[in-house]
Amino acid sequence: MTRQRREAATGRTRLTPHAVVDAALDLAETEGLAAVTIRRLAGDLGVSAMALYWHFRNKDELLDGMVGRIYDKIDTTVDSSADWARQLRTVLGSMVEVLRAHPATALLLASRNTTSESNLRAAETMLDILRRGGFSPAEATQIVRHALSTLTHLVSAVPGAGPGEESAEPIEARRRTRAFLRSLPPDRYPRLVEAAGPLSECEDPEGYFRFGLDLLLAGIETMAERHR
Repeated sequence: MTRQRREAATGRTRLTPHAVVDAALDLAETEGLAAVTIRRLAGDLGVSAMALYWHFRNKDELLDGMVGRIYDKIDTTVDSSADWARQLRTVLGSMVEVLRAHPATALLLASRNTTSESNLRAAETMLDILRRGGFSPAEATQIVRHALSTLTHLVSAVPGAGPGEESAEPIEARRRTRAFLRSLPPDRYPRLVEAAGPLSECEDPEGYFRFGLDLLLAGIETMAERHR
C-alpha cells in the first residue's frame, strides 16, 4: 500500500480528488487497469464507496481524472530559443517519461477525450509548435493524434511490460519464443533466426524508447522538409 493510501486509511489525509486519482493510478500499475473500481478504491482508502462518488459520479469520470493527472505530470515548458523540432522532442520526451511510469494507464490517453486544463495545455503547446514547423491546422492535428497513439503503444507494448512484478510465466513464454525462432531452418528464415533475441524480448529498454521517439520525430521532420 502506498503512502497516500496508508495515510488516507488511517484518517491522516483528507480525501481529495487528487488522492483518489493517485490511488487509482497506483492500483492500475500494481494490479492492472481492470482492478480499478470505485468499490476497490474505497476499500483501499478505508472509506465508503459513497465518499468516492462525492468526487467521481462513476468510473468514467474516475478514468478521465486519471488521464488528467497524467497530463499534469507532463512538462510542456519549451526553450523559446530552440527550433520547433527540438521543442517538439522536449515535449514528447517528457510524455514518454511520464507514460513509462504509468504503462498500465498509458492507452487511456489515446482512447479518452478529456478536457482537463493540463490536457488542453499539452495539446495547445504541440499544435503551436507544429504550426511554427509549417504544418496546417489539419496536418498538425493528425500529427498530434498519431504521436499520442504511437507513444502510448510504445510504452504499453514494450516486451515484458505488465503490472506488478514479472512472474515466471512471461519469462518462460519469451524463452520458448526465442528457442522456437532459433530452431527455424536458417536457409529459409535467416533473418528471423539471427533476430531471435531482439524479437523475443527487449534487451535494452532505454534504447527501445529512444529509438521509438527518434523514429517518430524523424518522420515528422521529413514531412516538414517536404513542405519546404
